[in-house]
Amino acid sequence: MRSCSLVILLCIAIPLSIAAQTKSINEEKFITIGGIQQWITIKGDDSSKPVILFLHGGPGSTMSPYNNTIYGAWEKDFILVQWDQRGAGKTFGKNAPEDADENYWIENPLTVEKMTDDGIELSKYLIRQFGKQKIIIIGTSWGSVMGATMALKNPSLFYAYVGHSQIVNPAEGLILSYHKVYTMAEVANDKKSIDKLASIGLPPYDDAKNAGKLFRIIKKYESQHSVPAPANWWKLAVQYDNEKDNKNREDGDDYSFINYMGQKKMGIKSMAATINLMQKGLNFKIPVYIIQGEEDILTSQEITKPYFDKIKAPAKKFFLLPGAAHGHNQSVIDTQYKIVKTYILPLIKK
Repeated sequence: MRSCSLVILLCIAIPLSIAAQTKSINEEKFITIGGIQQWITIKGDDSSKPVILFLHGGPGSTMSPYNNTIYGAWEKDFILVQWDQRGAGKTFGKNAPEDADENYWIENPLTVEKMTDDGIELSKYLIRQFGKQKIIIIGTSWGSVMGATMALKNPSLFYAYVGHSQIVNPAEGLILSYHKVYTMAEVANDKKSIDKLASIGLPPYDDAKNAGKLFRIIKKYESQHSVPAPANWWKLAVQYDNEKDNKNREDGDDYSFINYMGQKKMGIKSMAATINLMQKGLNFKIPVYIIQGEEDILTSQEITKPYFDKIKAPAKKFFLLPGAAHGHNQSVIDTQYKIVKTYILPLIKK
C-alpha cells in the first residue's frame, strides 16, 4: 500500500515540477535602479529559459512599445527584457516633473558611466530574480556603447555580448558619415541636402540641432539603399499609445539626445565625446558578436570592422548584412536570433 502511495505521489510531483519549470511570465513594472524608478517589461513562455536584456538605441529610443511585434516570436525560447533607460520613455515620465524645462536638463546630466552602472544593476536584479548564473545582452546603436561597456566592466554577469550598429568612436564616425553622405548628395544632385550640410559644416557640433540635421540626411540616404522593416513593427502597442506616454517618449528623446551630443550654450557636456572603444574597449573576457548593416552610414563598416579586428575575446564573429542600414529590419532580427541560438545557447548548456 505504501509503495502504491509513493508511486501516486511521484506521478503527481512530476507534472507539478514540469508545470513549475514552464511557468510563463508577463510583467510590466517600475523597479528601483540607480536610485530612481525605471520601467522594464519581462516576457516569456517559460521562466526557466535564458534571459536576454535588450539595450535600446538613441539614447532615448525605447523599444518597449514595439517588443511584441518585433520579438514576440522569441518568447517561446527566451525571457525577453526591454528597459526604458534613464531619461527615456516611461522612466523619463516617472522621474521628470511635468513642466521639465532646460533647467531640469542642465541639473540632471546623463553620463555613460551612470547609465552603464544602471545596466549592470538591472542585470544583477534579473540574475537574482530568475535564479540564473548569467544573462545575454543585445545592444543597438547607443545601446551598443552600454552593452560593450557593461561587458567590459563586469563580464561575470554575461554569457556573451551582441552588438548591432556598434558605436566605436562617435567623433571619428560622424566625420566619416558627413563625408559619405555629402558625396552621395552630390552624386544625386541633391542641392537641398548639400546646402544644409554646407551650412552646418563638419562635426563636432556645439549645437545638438546641427547633429540632428546631419542625422536626418543620413537616415534619408540609408533608407534609399536599404530594405525597410515591416511598417507594422512601428505601430505602438495599445497600452503605450496615449497622450502621456507619447509626450514622455518625445520629451525623453529630446533630453537624451541633447545629453548625448552636448549643447554648449546650456553647459551640457557631450556623452559622445567621452566614447572611444578603440582606446579602451578591446579586451573582452566573453564572446563578442557584431552585426553590421552594409548600408549603415551612421556607424559604418569602415569604423566597426577595424574595431572588431582588434578585439580580443574568447570567441568573436562579424556579420555584414546586405540591405541593412543603421536600424532594425528583418535580416537584423533574424541574425540576432541566429547568433543567440547557434553560438550562445551552447555556452549556457555547458
